[in-house]
Amino acid sequence: MRRALVLRQLDRGQKAAQVAASLGVAAKTVRAIARRYEEEGPESALYEKPRPGKQRALDVGQSQRIIPMVCSPPPQGIARWSVRLIATEAVKRKLAPQVGRETIRILLQSHELKPWRKKCGAWRN
Repeated sequence: MRRALVLRQLDRGQKAAQVAASLGVAAKTVRAIARRYEEEGPESALYEKPRPGKQRALDVGQSQRIIPMVCSPPPQGIARWSVRLIATEAVKRKLAPQVGRETIRILLQSHELKPWRKKCGAWRN
């Protein structure tokens, strides 16, 4: 919406600094929107280009295999699952070729699992 307002005010003859002050954006942003409009057209000026982003560390199938493992009892001799233990066991059980602790933490957080709170399993809170 703000980009459309920038273009409208520029069309009315206002300077980039005036538009920036009235809309609360930087003058550099106003000039970038105007340049994109001139070079690439209105679609490019109004909407962001898709960003590539980083590829997910785990696909859906790998995540679906790790969650039941977390909900099962931990390995023999260990009282509770930890994030580090889950990452190690996932690789050992060949549920994922490699996985880091942060990826496991985010996976558990998205499923509201806290396996370190209870012995022998993951319980929802």
